[in-house]
Amino acid sequence: MTNKRILILGAGLAGLSTAWHLQRRGLSCQIFEKEKEVGGLCRSKEIGGFTFDYDGHLLHFRQPYTFKLIKSLLGDNLVSHARSAWIYAFGQYGRYPFQANLHGLPAEIMKECLLDFIQTSKNGKAKKKNVTFLDWINKTFGKGIARHFMVPYNSKFWTVPPQDMTCGWLDGFIPVPSLSEIIEGTVDDCQRQFGYNAQFWYLKKGGISQLPLALSNQIKNIHTNSQILEIDLKKKEITIASGDKEKFDFLISTIPLPEIPSLVKGIPERVSHLFQKLKWNSIFNLNLGIEREDSLKRHWVYFPEEAVCFFRAGFPHNFSSSLIPSNKSSLYIEVSYSEYRPVDKKRIVSRIEEDLKNVGILAKGDLISVRDINDIKYGYPIYNRDYNMARTKIIEFLDKNDIISCGRYGSWRYMSMEDAVLEGRRIAECCF
Repeated sequence: MTNKRILILGAGLAGLSTAWHLQRRGLSCQIFEKEKEVGGLCRSKEIGGFTFDYDGHLLHFRQPYTFKLIKSLLGDNLVSHARSAWIYAFGQYGRYPFQANLHGLPAEIMKECLLDFIQTSKNGKAKKKNVTFLDWINKTFGKGIARHFMVPYNSKFWTVPPQDMTCGWLDGFIPVPSLSEIIEGTVDDCQRQFGYNAQFWYLKKGGISQLPLALSNQIKNIHTNSQILEIDLKKKEITIASGDKEKFDFLISTIPLPEIPSLVKGIPERVSHLFQKLKWNSIFNLNLGIEREDSLKRHWVYFPEEAVCFFRAGFPHNFSSSLIPSNKSSLYIEVSYSEYRPVDKKRIVSRIEEDLKNVGILAKGDLISVRDINDIKYGYPIYNRDYNMARTKIIEFLDKNDIISCGRYGSWRYMSMEDAVLEGRRIAECCF
């Protein structure tokens, strides 16, 4: 046990999990959150009877510990779903993942993808270390699957080409079927499920915000409306927008890593220039409330082709009927952008709606009663060639000054919600 003063910046899932685990160990801490409510991006809003999350949020569990914890918090309000995920390509909808569901594609595409995979599979498993993401794609799936899905989809999502990325983020996020499984999905419409998200969990009632709210109800000393203006490393003190100052022995920060130079004064030049090497994509999230029912029971769809401006669309009403008024339906749509792939924000909403009609999700006469926009500055850290070196040296500098980086944005890593919860547990158990 320690009597050190521990402050946590940010009441998103990682910050809340850290506080929860610290306090369960009898350690005191305080959380400072700039918004008026907890949750970070793991929040929901109600508009016109529709409930929307701040972009798509689904729970996936790889670790029994996480499931047990979240089940204890949410009880019967946590419900499992068998994934219904799809891909729109070549003017038609096919099952996800592309690489295991070639059946139904144009014959020449199907043949190219299958033969290239067979040839590639003779070379054994692809290595992830010290290769580009493009190398890994080609050596894992062959050039056919790479050309027709993996490269266009990932270029669209990450906003940079795969040859400019490393494989540091993969960690099982992309399903890799066996040759026999790919053949099975080529000769027939196979409904075999692949990947870590083949089953997911969501709330029976209410949006994803119910999870951080349940966590926060068991945590003491949460201060909302408390934006941090400055972090003084010499005095070991934070300044809050209210003018109050708080001393710390240890500071756990979930603030996005690129924001740190604007808060911490006097960062040495050898470190400050590294922050400029951190790159990310942003997500323009449009939520729509539709004045009609949807009977297709899809959960989400991926869109690899450039002709469609968004990379994914989801159907929240199929996660929970509590998210919509009766006889309605809802959508969330995601467009990825960055300095490498900008979007015209004056035009993007109308473009999204045009493309939704082009792919058959919206019909010409559909009435849209709710339009809600979330423009999310920090979407996903981009794992470019500078990523590992810059992030490592920045984290080392912060550690030496008793600042512990936490969560997807604080530690600048690709994380699921489960990962964020486990990150809080790790910090509470290993750092104190």
